[in-house]
Amino acid sequence: MAKTNWTIDTTHSKVGFKVKHMMFTNVSGKFNTYEGTFETKDDDFSNASILFTADTNSIDTANTDRDNHLKSADFFDVEQFPKLTFKVTSFAPKGDEYEVTGNLTIKDVTKNVSFPAEFSGLMKDPWGNTKAGLNVYGKINRKEFGLNWNAALETGGVLVGEEVKLEVELQLLKQ
Repeated sequence: MAKTNWTIDTTHSKVGFKVKHMMFTNVSGKFNTYEGTFETKDDDFSNASILFTADTNSIDTANTDRDNHLKSADFFDVEQFPKLTFKVTSFAPKGDEYEVTGNLTIKDVTKNVSFPAEFSGLMKDPWGNTKAGLNVYGKINRKEFGLNWNAALETGGVLVGEEVKLEVELQLLKQ
């Protein structure tokens, strides 16, 4: 079987997240700069070799003050930890979907995590390029990765939720 390399088509992809704000609404954000290496056996994504990185300085929540706070030592500490990484150890079918498992590193903390993944299949674009669709949705607890800052609310509760919902939609380009 031949090995096939894939890259992320960033113009048709999104690496986003949501976090509860004041315990009742969500703040959405994304990383604008990211890359990944994907290696498969032919076009079969089962047990693909995947390494994904995102530039933490590219975090974007559509609010400059909040983004600057997220880049500070209170959260991502982008000066010291410019990238987050996800090194996949398993990409395996699970029912009608897949499960992606690997080592997620944020700041200086690495945890083994698993997320459900949807492989949308392969398709040729109008220019003859082979594309693949991969969507990963899941959640992590930000405090497990050293993103601990918070503020108590006068009415009880906290300003920033601990659970971060991930929304990663990737369109891959066959090399």
